[in-house]
Amino acid sequence: METKKYSSYAQIERELEILRIEKEISYQKLAYGFQKTKESLTPSNIVSGVIGSSLNAFSGSYGSLLTIALPFVIKWIKKIKRG
Repeated sequence: METKKYSSYAQIERELEILRIEKEISYQKLAYGFQKTKESLTPSNIVSGVIGSSLNAFSGSYGSLLTIALPFVIKWIKKIKRG
């Protein structure tokens, strides 16, 4: 990597600001990825994913109907357990 040469403090400050912004963008991307991973690992999403992948064996409107109805069935079961 070539060494940069600056002719003024303004150029150095500008470069530092760009690096700070790039660092913040990288941090926000990492935090967003962590949040999405955390959301995808909830029990209902895991169950939906497992059942959804097994529903791929079904084709046509029957599989689509099961995919749409599955979240409602899970919520109904949760309500029964609580009440």
